[in-house]
Amino acid sequence: MQDTYQLRKRVLVTGGAGFLGSHLCERLLDKGYDVICLDNFFTGTKDNVAHLLSNPYFELLRHDITWPLYVEVDEIYNLACPASPIHYQWDPVQTTKTSVHGAINMLGLAKRLKAKILQASTSEVYGDPDVHPQPESYWGRVNPIGPRSCYDEGKRCAETLFFDYHRQNDLRIKVARIFNTFGPRMHPNDGRVVSNFIIQALKGEDITIYGDGSQTRSFCYVDDLIDGLIALMESSDDVVGPVNLGNPREMSIKALAEHVVNEIGGSSKLVYKDLPMDDPKQRQPDIGLAQKLLDWNPQVSFEEGIQRTAAYFRDKRN
Repeated sequence: MQDTYQLRKRVLVTGGAGFLGSHLCERLLDKGYDVICLDNFFTGTKDNVAHLLSNPYFELLRHDITWPLYVEVDEIYNLACPASPIHYQWDPVQTTKTSVHGAINMLGLAKRLKAKILQASTSEVYGDPDVHPQPESYWGRVNPIGPRSCYDEGKRCAETLFFDYHRQNDLRIKVARIFNTFGPRMHPNDGRVVSNFIIQALKGEDITIYGDGSQTRSFCYVDDLIDGLIALMESSDDVVGPVNLGNPREMSIKALAEHVVNEIGGSSKLVYKDLPMDDPKQRQPDIGLAQKLLDWNPQVSFEEGIQRTAAYFRDKRN
């Protein structure tokens, strides 16, 4: 038994009870790993991982990564941070602390353990871009003092810390820049467009679009995103990133809303409100690096992803 235990890889997932984290925990358990799921349950929920609690190789730990943590693991996926404007703007100082202090604490843990660590960064590091699509070489166009800055600049600072730990301490790092992702277990009230539109359509309410709907996004289904994160973590040590992970299929927010209404049916109408400050006008990943280094491409079509996500929220309502 001891030999079997020693062969089982031990993995820490911070933010593990969140939307992405819960899917990642599930997939890592399927791969035969011993998983510690860490979450402070600000936006994550036990419901997302309740089906995993009976697995003897899954451990749920309530903890805030702005405080140090002492566990023994081989790999760390650092996903902890509120990711929607409604949540990260609710306490912007804490959001910055989660990105910066949290990164310092997780990097310190990885340094002590000589563990490999992956940072879930974001396409928001590109800000409101003037380069399209966005390659990893683009430095971004970010307002450092706006209402979104706590998240944008927090994640940018976290990337800085990761690369400085890599250069200064030879730490094995991976940095993924995650573009818009959707699927089952999205928080129903986090203000993200896919979940917003689906829930409004299911309720027969008007679909709220901010701005004129011409702004664009690229939507990746969660299963594909998790494939990319694991492929990046398991790549050779010389692949550190940053690496864009997202679906390069770009569409307008208005087109998204129309597709959701057509998919779900009903009489929902599109209504328009003022665009929030610093909301990016366009977003599309250049995934050439992920294709080359990770042999990764999204497999689930947008249409199939919307069907699965709508089915999830429909079941939650029943």
